Formats: sequence, C-alpha cells, structure tokens
Amino acid sequence: MRQVAIVIVNWNSGSQVRDCVDSIILHGNQLRISTIVVDNGSTDGSADSVEGLRNVELIRAGSNLGFARACNLGASLAKDAEYLLFLNPDAMLEAGALQRAVDFMDSASSAGIGICGVALQENSGHVARSCARFPSPWRLAVVASGLDRVFPSLGTTMREWDHEQSRRVDQVIGAFFLVRRALFEALNGFDERFFVYFEEVDFAFRASRRGMGTMFLADIKAFHAGGGTSGQVKARRLFYSLRSRILYARKHFSRMGYLLVIVTAFGLEPVARSVNHLVRGQLVGVRETLVAYRMLFDWVRGVEK
Repeated sequence: MRQVAIVIVNWNSGSQVRDCVDSIILHGNQLRISTIVVDNGSTDGSADSVEGLRNVELIRAGSNLGFARACNLGASLAKDAEYLLFLNPDAMLEAGALQRAVDFMDSASSAGIGICGVALQENSGHVARSCARFPSPWRLAVVASGLDRVFPSLGTTMREWDHEQSRRVDQVIGAFFLVRRALFEALNGFDERFFVYFEEVDFAFRASRRGMGTMFLADIKAFHAGGGTSGQVKARRLFYSLRSRILYARKHFSRMGYLLVIVTAFGLEPVARSVNHLVRGQLVGVRETLVAYRMLFDWVRGVEK
C-alpha cells in the first residue's frame, strides 16, 4: 500500500479546511495517508477545527509564510511518503480519486510523468479549465492585454479545451497537485521566492527540463470551489500575481523577454484592466487595480534599493 502525504496550506479558509480534511478521512482509507495542515497565521479559528483529528498533523506557522514556503515546510515533515499531494483547503477528495491517481502514477503508462492533476469540478458542476501552457513573453503579453479572453488559445490557460480527455499538459494548477517525492526532493521543492502564484508553474517547468512531465486525468474528479481564500483580498491577490509573473520572467526568460513582460505588465495591463472595469461599471475594480499597482511599485522600489 503506497504512502501519500497530503499537504494543505490554510489561511483563514473558514469551514473549508475542515470539509477538505473530512473528505480525506472519508475517501482516503485505501491508502496510507498522513495529512499535514500548515496554518499560515489564520485569525478566523479555522485551524482549530482540524486540531486533534485522526492522522492529521497541524503546524501553526504563526505568520503567513506564503504558499510555496508553507508547502515546503509541510513536505519536510513527510519523509516516508512516496507521493506528495498538495491540496487546496477549498478542494475536496471524491471517492477513489486519490487511489486512482496513485494507481496511474504507479503504472507503466506513467513513465516520464512526475506530476499529476485531475478534473476539478466547481460548484456549478462544470469542470474548471485547470491546465495551462508554460508562459512565454508573448503569451504573457496577450494575458496583460486581455486578448486571451477573445483568443484563449493565445494565452496561457487552456480555456479553449473542454478538459474531457486525459492528456499530457505543460502544467496543472496547484489545487490538486500530486508529485513523486523523489522529484520534489530533486528540485528542492517549490521556489520560495514565489509567495503565492506561479510556484507550481515554475516547479512544473523545472520538472520538464529534467524530462519529467505533467499528466491531466480527465476521468478522475475532485471538487474545487475556486478562488480560494485569496478572494478575500482582491487587490493583494492581483499584486502577488503580478509580482510572481515578474519573478518568473526574470528567472526563466531572456533579457528581451523579461523587458517585454515588464513593459506590458506596467504599461498595458493597468490600462486594460481599468477600462474593462469601467465598461462594466465596476469602480471598485478600478480602485483595487490602482491599489495593487501601488503595492507593485513599492515592491519594485524596494528591490532596486
């Protein structure tokens, strides 16, 4: 029986984290599972709801370490696990989902696969567009301009694909991110410079450079509410997304590619976002965009110092 460690990073997720852990207890009995909840300084009492549960270890970080660092902390406590599943607190396992995903990773057909994702059903019952292409300077420019909403195949997220077939993809989102422990250790885990967003993109890209790909399994399903707790602070969420995009470009792109990302992120995107909000009559969205960019400028000035 394979041993799987499930790492959940919690930050003010309310009742969701308990629902997530309950789904593991209910549907994970075919595997040897240890669940590690890393609480990033929650103030809503959500961490208390999982303390003392069977096979659940609660780590109170005391402050918000960021997603990547908290994942690495949780993984460091699961030395005997052959697989690591990084599961969002707003996700829930369904019957047999994890067992079938592990069975695939154990099978001969998984040769060259280091990461596995499954179909994520939202509250509406629709399957989320959870697979994406690796970013390139031009794809990120398309995203910054908003053109990917009109021409989704030009962007990063594979929104034009119905996600009804299993296939190899560049990457899957981190809501259900099953990784071989040996690969995780070989890559030294997630890059902790990414506070949140792009850490799984960076990980999957580095894995691909080692010849280890990502598989999306359409016939295995889990629940994912979407948005997560980051939806509580939209301006800060946008700031972290922009910052992580810049960090990714600086790490993986050429100088010219990096400059293109900078120009579009600072010059094109705030205008495109603001115009889109104004057209929709969303003045709050304009204000959140301005707040996010003020935070981004402050961060850039701090980096330069």
